[in-house]
Amino acid sequence: MRKVILTPEFAHYSRDWHFSPGIDTGDFVFFSGITGTRPDRSIATDSETQFRDAFSILKSNLAQAGLEFPNIVELTTYHVGLRQHLNAFMKVKDEFIAEPYPAWTAIGVSELISDGALAEIRVIARRG
Repeated sequence: MRKVILTPEFAHYSRDWHFSPGIDTGDFVFFSGITGTRPDRSIATDSETQFRDAFSILKSNLAQAGLEFPNIVELTTYHVGLRQHLNAFMKVKDEFIAEPYPAWTAIGVSELISDGALAEIRVIARRG
């Protein structure tokens, strides 16, 4: 079984960039990277607001698959200015993700697909 997870308000990203926001394989759901870019393509300039927007979008995607944050088993994040924004990112992450924490890898990059995006969040979630 392979089912595409797509929230209606972000369907234009899938059409424009030719990717699946999430793929449900039954036991696991693989989510593509999520930035704090809103449905109208705007993005907050304040890092904490931008990270909070990204986690809120992730929450919607998880809900679309019938999942919640505790279902996340692996978290990979990509950061422009990793060391500069890491404390703010961790503060916001901890508002959404609690113990037991998923495996997490944070990677510094030079740029992301959305202009002005400071972080991109990619997760794998498990049912049960």
